[in-house]
Amino acid sequence: MRLRSLAPALAVAALALTACSSSASTTAAPAASSSAAASPAAPAAGTSARPGQSGSDAASGSAAPAKPAAPSDAGLPPKPDPGVVTKLVAALDAIDPDIVAGHPDQAVELARSQCQAIYNFPKDRAKLIDLVNQHFTSPKHPDGFGPDKAGKILTAVQTNLCPAPNSR
Repeated sequence: MRLRSLAPALAVAALALTACSSSASTTAAPAASSSAAASPAAPAAGTSARPGQSGSDAASGSAAPAKPAAPSDAGLPPKPDPGVVTKLVAALDAIDPDIVAGHPDQAVELARSQCQAIYNFPKDRAKLIDLVNQHFTSPKHPDGFGPDKAGKILTAVQTNLCPAPNSR
């Protein structure tokens, strides 16, 4: 009796696995959920292995990555409180007042996005300095503030805004 209740779910799962569209998994879900009332083993039908495929490979499917991708906001710190903003703006003004140039909110957003770069390239300081130089610009410095000041900006952002590497 148990095999009979699994047969429709297995047939739908086989069709879903051979289909090329990404909507195949949504087609298999109703069949698996309707079979769930008939048999407690039915939910496993959608994850059963194909010949030559292990159970864990079948669960992820051929289209899914083996490791989940980092969220798009990975490394992005929350909006800082006014005390952190004051410290960050003071540190940037000490490097060059033209960095903030009367736009602290814009400078903080640039710094927050720089934290994402730090998260993605934690050991590539040269790349991080290059990114700072590309992002932190002003009318007087349309090509950035140069590698020396960009390195100082990076240090100010890391010190005042970005989470410590060991806290991730």
